[in-house]
Amino acid sequence: MTAAAPSLSPNIEPFLFSLEALADATGIVRQSFAATPQIAWPLLKERTGAEVWVKHENHLPTSAFKVRGGLVLADALKKGRYGKVPRGIITATVGNHGLSQTYAGRKAGFAVTIVVPENNNPEKNKALKALGAELIEAGHDYSAAYDIAARIARERDLFVIEPFLPELMRGVATYALEFFTAVPDLDTVYVPIGMGSGICGLIRTRDLLKLKTRIVGVVAENAPAHALSFKAGQVVTTNSAGTFADGVAVRVPKPEPVAIIHKGADRIVTVGDEEIADAIRFYHEDTHNTAEGAGAVPLAGLMQERERMKGKKVGVILTGANIYRPLLARILAQ
Repeated sequence: MTAAAPSLSPNIEPFLFSLEALADATGIVRQSFAATPQIAWPLLKERTGAEVWVKHENHLPTSAFKVRGGLVLADALKKGRYGKVPRGIITATVGNHGLSQTYAGRKAGFAVTIVVPENNNPEKNKALKALGAELIEAGHDYSAAYDIAARIARERDLFVIEPFLPELMRGVATYALEFFTAVPDLDTVYVPIGMGSGICGLIRTRDLLKLKTRIVGVVAENAPAHALSFKAGQVVTTNSAGTFADGVAVRVPKPEPVAIIHKGADRIVTVGDEEIADAIRFYHEDTHNTAEGAGAVPLAGLMQERERMKGKKVGVILTGANIYRPLLARILAQ
């Protein structure tokens, strides 16, 4: 069951960063780690019929791309760009967003509180605690956990980090700048859509560099809110988001990324959980890399469109590797 919001005209101006601002974000990110590699894997070419370049965001300290945005946002908070410097930060997550905020927030000296849904991936919970977060398990899914985080923020006077902010998008866009600089003649890039920072950063960077690369968003068929929103040209919410690829398990999109994606993406592809599991196995077999569900979604999208992409130069963003080990074992054993 789905519901459409009234037609929206959100203010996307704060998200339209310049090349100078992107270079500044890159400088902040470089203080913590080097550029991630992009590799053209021969076995993926054989499997898909396309020249496939993988952007390896799974090689970051948190094993996922979102840490880039966390570092840029933490820098802005520390410099008082959101008013007074907060006494602490809080956010909701199913994993990678929280790992990003904890890593970056603790590095900047903030106390960090993370709310995760009940029955969240226990390995991600363990990693959040190891990085220094106060972990609260509450709510039946991400959206419910976010509502709880917002309430706790008011009670404790904490800065609540929304899932889509200009600094998060600009920080994440540093991977797009790396990718497009290293491989500027890509025909198409496939990218997963969660809350939207990854695909929106790609779109904005592509436009700033005046490239003709097509951006294709990929979502899980059991979490179709962004696909429905793209088709409708406005926010469409769903009552559930039932996919093991928790990084794309979105049922309530934000209006700003919906507007940016609608204007700048070529299309959105939906893939089933079996296709995502296949892509995880393909990454393991062809590149010896681990991909979490959301990280494998772009390759699943390319596999679905391999006839269309045959002979072309294609990019896929391997956004993260944080998959629950027993789940990975089951997938690889199939």
